[in-house]
Amino acid sequence: MTKPIYVLNGPNLNRLGTREPHLYGSTTLAEIEAMCREAAGDTKLEFRQSNREYELIDWIHEAIDAGCAIVINPAAFTFTSMAILDALKMFPGPIIELHITNIHRREPIYHRSYVSLAATAIIAGLGAGGYAVAVRSALDLVSLPPR
Repeated sequence: MTKPIYVLNGPNLNRLGTREPHLYGSTTLAEIEAMCREAAGDTKLEFRQSNREYELIDWIHEAIDAGCAIVINPAAFTFTSMAILDALKMFPGPIIELHITNIHRREPIYHRSYVSLAATAIIAGLGAGGYAVAVRSALDLVSLPPR
């Protein structure tokens, strides 16, 4: 597989490891990146984080042209960004929406995901380890014959 998997992370995820460890654990984003790279094996991985909505959209546009799959933890943008939804709807490959916590067990404001409307699959509540599951799942999905 020559095209990379894009693993995109939204606002405040750069603070993992110290941000509300009772919710998000103590694993840092750098440690999550290492887990993702290990799970990807020989497949290229573009691992990125931004607190800026426009930057995430630009990376989704880049993935439309250059990527085979997207794993995205849009963080708070999950519940607010129609612009990210619109960008994801243009992506031709699998999209895995990822959340460290189970958003459906949290306050009602976290129950309505715009991103889910474009996602092929959703992983929520597996903690930082969900990232490796998402990358392996993306690999499985891109190796399936077209539907």
